[in-house]
Amino acid sequence: MNINRINRICLLFVWFASAVAAQAQNNVIDEIVWVVGDEAIYKSQVEEVRRDAQLEGIRFDGDPYSIIPEQLAVNKLFMNQAQLDSIFVTDAEVSQQVNYSYNNMVERRGSEEKLEEYSGMTAAQIKERMFEQYYQEMTVDKVKKQIMSRVKVTPADVRRYLKDIPEDEIPYIPTQVEVQIITMNPVVPQEEIDAIKAELRGYAERVQSGSVPFSTLAILYSEDPGSAINGGDCGFKGKGELVPEFAAVAFNLTDPSKVSKIVETEYGFHIIQLIERMGDRVRVRHILRKPEVPMESVNERLAKLDSIAADIRSGKNSFEEQVLAFSQDKETKNNKGLMANRTSSNPVGMSKFQLQELNPDIAKVVNNMHVGEISDPFAMQLQNGKITCAIVKLKSKTTGHRATMADDFEILYEMVSNIKQNEAIEKWVREKQRTTYVRISPGWDKGDFVYPGWGTR
Repeated sequence: MNINRINRICLLFVWFASAVAAQAQNNVIDEIVWVVGDEAIYKSQVEEVRRDAQLEGIRFDGDPYSIIPEQLAVNKLFMNQAQLDSIFVTDAEVSQQVNYSYNNMVERRGSEEKLEEYSGMTAAQIKERMFEQYYQEMTVDKVKKQIMSRVKVTPADVRRYLKDIPEDEIPYIPTQVEVQIITMNPVVPQEEIDAIKAELRGYAERVQSGSVPFSTLAILYSEDPGSAINGGDCGFKGKGELVPEFAAVAFNLTDPSKVSKIVETEYGFHIIQLIERMGDRVRVRHILRKPEVPMESVNERLAKLDSIAADIRSGKNSFEEQVLAFSQDKETKNNKGLMANRTSSNPVGMSKFQLQELNPDIAKVVNNMHVGEISDPFAMQLQNGKITCAIVKLKSKTTGHRATMADDFEILYEMVSNIKQNEAIEKWVREKQRTTYVRISPGWDKGDFVYPGWGTR
């Protein structure tokens, strides 16, 4: 099993040990199975991780009684280095991650009560164990980042990598496209907006009069599928996890018995009720209502875009000129309409997309286009659920091929960087392994370890 996956298992499932199992442990004398430096790894720790992984349906690619203690031992090496280098994480950093993950766990189980019943622990006990595990994981990550920061990759390294690997192992780069876009949003009639606001004001009045709970109305009427099922409960959120307009109101609520004013965001119109606050995080309920876009407005925008496309095809205007004049897409308007492929590891984004990385409606249109071609206008659904109308231009298309320095340097550079960083981590662990006292109890030293040679210095 992959080391990173084992690390996640140690983190994600250790807090699910049942109360019955915990009681059983109290009646058994524990056993030290590994000693790393001056720290012990106990049989109960290994059993706890194994049992919780089994509970969640996680399978180990090998003997768990070898995999788990070895990973715990590796983590102890990193934690010891953190002490030597004065690397630490703050309680605030850890608490933020704990709250985020705890909310996800509650959502998966359906409620806090169901999570407590499932785990056999109170919410406070779950969070306490999560805090310990996240503190360790985040500290280990900081040590790893310090080690990886010393890795430098040059273009010569990338060329050498490409030269040395067998031809059939050269990475295959799927077909990629660059797409420019012009969007125009259908206009929602004011009468529809007024009707939505009247509904929300009515809900707020019913809640504040005590005639019906906010959560009941959220279940019945909210158009946010993620929270409606939980009575509109969004879980604990930091400001950065909420759209700015929503956050500005949510974080100013002080009275759980009151309902906020109507808030407009890119998703629609909301009313919000405070549940509780915890430090720099807030837990609220909300009801979301989305104005309906009339088909006449969609058709009007499609007709306008059809005219714009005709002007571009005839040479009257360029695509880039029409982007500046008409496009309502904020992310691409100032970049000549060129779409950016943003990921968590590359928030700035690259211009190339694989088809499956595009909005499905755009991908369907682009799939049959030629380079330089302007599409017919089409309607598409955005991530926030709203409908917009668009035309696109296929700027470039690179068919699937084996990676080359000329066309795919950025991809190859990232691959070589990852390889060298992993090698640096492995080298560091092996050096620490040779210079750290390790003792493994008989019966626990026969496994297929990722790092053979424990306890043989």
